[in-house]
Order: sequence, then structure tokens, then C-alpha cells
Amino acid sequence: MSNDRAIHQIIADLIPTGSRVLDLGCGDGSLLAYLRDHRQCTGYGVELDDAKVLECVRRGVNVIQRNLEEGLSLFEDNSFDVVLQLDTLQHLRNTEAMLRETARIGRLGLVSFPNFAHWAHRLSVLRGRMPVTKALPYQWYDTPNIRVATFADFEVLARKNGLRTLASFGLNSQGGVVNNWPNLLASTAVFKFERG
Repeated sequence: MSNDRAIHQIIADLIPTGSRVLDLGCGDGSLLAYLRDHRQCTGYGVELDDAKVLECVRRGVNVIQRNLEEGLSLFEDNSFDVVLQLDTLQHLRNTEAMLRETARIGRLGLVSFPNFAHWAHRLSVLRGRMPVTKALPYQWYDTPNIRVATFADFEVLARKNGLRTLASFGLNSQGGVVNNWPNLLASTAVFKFERG
């Protein structure tokens, strides 16, 4: 099984069958297609990149071309069962506002992001260099990431915004689940939450 397919399956297992899903920063639509084909989910993706929007269309995935920095005012409260922000938050200037919007328009939210506290990232910083890893594959000067966060940082942000964590775990660089010491051992953090 490919790494992407394994991660899709892990994420899909967190989403109730038949859910109406909104995927913010949906990329090429492969996860939404997986959810449609394996979990009978419906919904939309939101993506800015022209080539990725075209890939969504080729996959038969409903997609809205929009810059997430403009917000989500086009969606009403509780419009979706699940809102996904997978590897999206770290690219946004309005991170906290987007997290609140996710909770407003979805009954459940699912977020993932590179965990800056991963041991390999810490080692790079101790050596005096910004980390370049599978989870953070860019140099400091050309990264699309505006923010870096840790597993523990998100727990604090979620509480501050009145979100209740339903599940949290990490993923290692091979896509395996990390439940023990995820702030240290996980290269990617994953949180499932609802309004508190």
C-alpha cells in the first residue's frame, strides 16, 4: 500500500460513513475521491491552484477555486458533517480565524500539520539549522509554511478557542500512527475536534 493511500485510510477511519465533507486545501482531490469511493461521503474541496483544481475535476470531485485567506463566509453554520484542514493551517496567515470557521461550518473538524517538535526537527535546530525533512521539505527561504507549530501548541490553541479534542495522534514519516509521545516522535500531528 502506498504511503498516501495508507494516510488516506487512517484519515478516512476518523470520518463517519456517508458524511458530507468539506476539504480545505484539497490539493488534487485524491482524498475526497477516496472518501467518496470507500466511505460513501459527499461534499466539496476548496483549492486555489489551477492545476490541482483541474485534477479534482478529472477525478469527479466537486471543487471550489478560492483563496482560503478570504475566509469561508460562503458556507452557513453546520453546512458539513466534517471539515478537513490537512496540511493547510501552516500556510495561512489567519490560522486562528480559519480554525474557528472550521468549527462553525462543520460538526467535526480534522486538522493535520507538520509537528515542529519532532525529534529530527529538534536535532536540526540544535545543530543550528532549520529542519528539512519529509514533513518540512523546504529550505527556510523558500517554504510555503508561514507558521510552525507543535503537537502541544495545537492542544493549547484548541482549548483557547473552545474546541474539544475527540482524538489526537501523530504520524511518522512512513505514515504509521504514533500514539506515545507524539510531540516528540510524530513528524505530523493529527487532531479530530468539535465545538466544546
